[in-house]
Order: sequence, then C-alpha cells, then structure tokens
Amino acid sequence: MLSVNEAIDALLGDSKRLVKHETIDLIDASGRTLAGNIIAPIDVPPADNSAMDGYAIRFADGSDPQSGITLSQRVTAGSVAGELEPATAARIFTGAEVPTGADTVVMQEHCEEAGGAVRILKLPEQGANIRRRGQDLSTGQKVLSKGQRLRSQDLGLAASLGISRVGVYRRLKVAVMSTGDELREPGDDLQPGQIYNSNRYMMKSQLAAWGFDIVDMGVARDDPEAVRQMMIQAASEADVVITSGGVSVGEEDHVKDVVASLGAIDLWRIAVKPGKPFAFGQVCGKPFIGLPGNPVSVFVTLLVIARPYLFACQGVSDTAVHAVRQIALFDKKGSQREDYLRVRATANGVELFPNQSSGVLFSTSWGDGLVRQSVGRDIQTGNLVDYLPYAVFN
Repeated sequence: MLSVNEAIDALLGDSKRLVKHETIDLIDASGRTLAGNIIAPIDVPPADNSAMDGYAIRFADGSDPQSGITLSQRVTAGSVAGELEPATAARIFTGAEVPTGADTVVMQEHCEEAGGAVRILKLPEQGANIRRRGQDLSTGQKVLSKGQRLRSQDLGLAASLGISRVGVYRRLKVAVMSTGDELREPGDDLQPGQIYNSNRYMMKSQLAAWGFDIVDMGVARDDPEAVRQMMIQAASEADVVITSGGVSVGEEDHVKDVVASLGAIDLWRIAVKPGKPFAFGQVCGKPFIGLPGNPVSVFVTLLVIARPYLFACQGVSDTAVHAVRQIALFDKKGSQREDYLRVRATANGVELFPNQSSGVLFSTSWGDGLVRQSVGRDIQTGNLVDYLPYAVFN
C-alpha cells in the first residue's frame, strides 16, 4: 500500500489543467482561481489624503499655539483641493486629498475654530495623520498571484485598483455517483436491509463548497452493466468522475473492474485509516477517483487525498494544508496505517470522539477537525499532535 503522501504525490504528478481560462466580472469571482498575476495599474491611494477629520497646515505655521491660522479652504472627500496658501489652514475631512503645500493634519479634537481661523491646541509631529500616495499599493507591484483562490479581501483589493474583470480558470466539472442496491434517498421509506444515501449529500456539498460544478449521476445498482453505462455517461459530461463505494474486494464491488475495462486503475489501496480502498485512474479518458463506501472514509479521503488533486486540476498553485500543534487529551495506540482521528478542540487541547469506526458519521459532525496520527506512533495524553481544523481544507 502507498503512504498518504506517496498517494497525494502520485495524484499531483498526474494532475492536468483540465479547465480553460475565462474572463469574468470581479463581483462574480469569489472562490475562483486566478489564471494570471494581477499587477497594480495605479498607486493606492492615488494621492496623499487625510487619515481623519481636522485641519491641514504647513507644520511651521502651527508652531505658535497662541496664534490663529486663517482658514483658506474646505476640502471634503471627493473634492479637488487647491494649493494651500502660506500661513493658512484647510478644513479637511477623512479621505480628502491633502492640499499641495500642506504637510501635516491636526485632528479636530486638538483645535479650536472661531471667526474664520483655527487655533492649534496640540501640534502633532510633522507629517502626522496623512496617508501617503502609494502607501498601500504602488504602480507595477504584483498584488495577486496566478493560481490563487480569490477571497473577499482579494476582491476588495482588486476593486481598489479599478479592476472590474479578472481572468480565472473555468470551474472544474465533477461527476458524482454512488453505488449500492441498499441505498435510498432521504424521504423514502426504508425497507429491511436498506440505508439512506448520506455520501451523495456529503460529497456534493463539499465539492460545491470548493467551487466545482457538480454533475449528479445518482445511484448505480450493484450490476456491472448498470455501473458501466453510468460511468460512460459521467465521463462524457464531466472533467473528473468521483464515485463512492464499489472499489473494495467484495463480489458486488463492480466499480474498480468496470473502470479498468473502460480505462485503467493506476492506484489502489492506501495506508490510511479510515479509507484504505481508495482508487485512482482514468475512465474513458477522464480522471477517476474511487472513494470507499463507508461515510467517514468518504469524508476523510475526500478532504485529505482527493482535494489536493482536484485543486491542482483547477489551477490552484498551493494545495497543501498546514497542521496546528495541539495537546492530546486522549490515549490512542498507533496502527500500520496513517490514522485521521475525529477530534474536537477545547481550551486545554483536543479531545477524541470515543468511537472511531468508519461508519460513525456523527463523529465528523461532533468534531471540528482531524488529528493526523503517524504510522506506528502511539499518542498519550499530554503529547503534542498534528491537528487539522476543518477550515484548513477550504
């Protein structure tokens, strides 16, 4: 069996940019991946402006606190200031451009205004309360990088540069299918031997949250021909095909054999717990990811192994996740596979859900992250462990 890191490296080595570029409105670009660098076309701010409401002066004119300085103009945000005449002050408001000649803004709380003049009660340092041109961004500066997923603050940054449209990678189209005669949809009546299809909802929700377009294929019966027909259709409609179930060694596990007949299985079985029967290959020329059937195994392998590959296919440059060191509040024997434990962070460390079975989906909802337990390593209370909050996978 491959280690988790070996499996991820193998998938990343096979990843291709399956999507083309498109240019979209900035307002629609949240969560999308940049297809090229964004370079600042202007300085931000474009001119010196006041950091607060007050009075713009020449510093030398404010040296005598007993003398009033004549007010020569009033500058509001969005207006154009004239040159500041010597020995005068300008009433100025937050965000307004500082008049040429002024080098200091005195906050209004430290001034008295009367009879068309202002008296400085407390003179700040020269240059105080002025936001200088280009202090945020300067023309020609690389602001956002190719392969970066755009967040709300990134959109605000691009907007501050006057950029209204951005080049991004088209959304990856992912076909999702479940397998199993026992599966029924929520709302249906369950008969003996049947269970509700939780994997479909979990996979679709997570993939959509990552910004992919979903092709929902539904459920394939445990019949080789039914699996084959659905697999062919999925490959014709999507960039990547993802299944849950049917990749183990049971007599009714048909997915792996069908994929091999329509393409190839390049990787199967990983030293990960939960989730050993994970498969990767290609079907009808499209990348194929076969997740296990147990719901916790689906959850863990989708986050840990499938995610880096899907992100790389989407053009994301950095697909790594970074653990936080936390104190273990539990004891856990190591195993021959890398274990991903469902845990919850507290003020004192991370606590372990008592039942780590791959069928106990409640453990994923109860917890707020995973602890990565290395192969063969025992964890004892008080040890530092690698904690992966769910947020790092987003």
